[in-house]
Amino acid sequence: MSFPLLLAVWQALAMVLAHRLFPTPLAVGSEIVDLAQNANLLPDLGKTLFRAGAAFLCAMALGTALGICLGRLPALDRLLSSWLLVGLNLPAIVVAIVLYIWLGLTEIALISAVVINKLPLVAATIREGVRGFSADYDELGRAMRWSFTRRLRLIFVPQLVPFILAAARTGLSLIWKIVLVFEVLGSDGGVGYRVSLMFQFFDITGILAYTTAFILVVLCFEYAVLRPVERRVLRWRPAPI
Repeated sequence: MSFPLLLAVWQALAMVLAHRLFPTPLAVGSEIVDLAQNANLLPDLGKTLFRAGAAFLCAMALGTALGICLGRLPALDRLLSSWLLVGLNLPAIVVAIVLYIWLGLTEIALISAVVINKLPLVAATIREGVRGFSADYDELGRAMRWSFTRRLRLIFVPQLVPFILAAARTGLSLIWKIVLVFEVLGSDGGVGYRVSLMFQFFDITGILAYTTAFILVVLCFEYAVLRPVERRVLRWRPAPI
């Protein structure tokens, strides 16, 4: 075989491989539209968002309550601080595998695994926020003889809200990723589950399409929900110079 023919074959193979392994943005966009219209993109996104949302709400509620208790009760903090450290460093994959073995490949197992991995981070963040409460404001509330409800609304909550938002943002960024990993391990649907199937067929276009759609949903949630809520609840704080 002559050199020009070999070169032509090589260039053809390079073009095929480049097209297969590095699809253009237009190809990915077309794949998103096709998957949304003719496949399971929207149901898969719905399943993943439901799992992430349920785990997020449970972890935030339980972690906030635990963090407040740890910040206000030093004896309880000394008792549970080591366990909190263990929870912060426990590999997420181990928690998922153990719960899948105990509870089976169920929604409860997946959501519980995400909550267990997210809860220590929320509790630690809220604990530090409670520890940083200003004693001067507490004295002001007692001097003014405010009721507990009034002190909670005017003193405690405004000081705690920035830490709740920080825990929500950092925790949510972890939850998105953890849910996808757990779906790859075992589930009956969702973005992670579908990406694992496409990986078996080396469908890079489909993988990028699902990834792009998921990222767009995350960005919409960030700019349409989190940031407006953050601006509203922190409007009392002075604007940075």
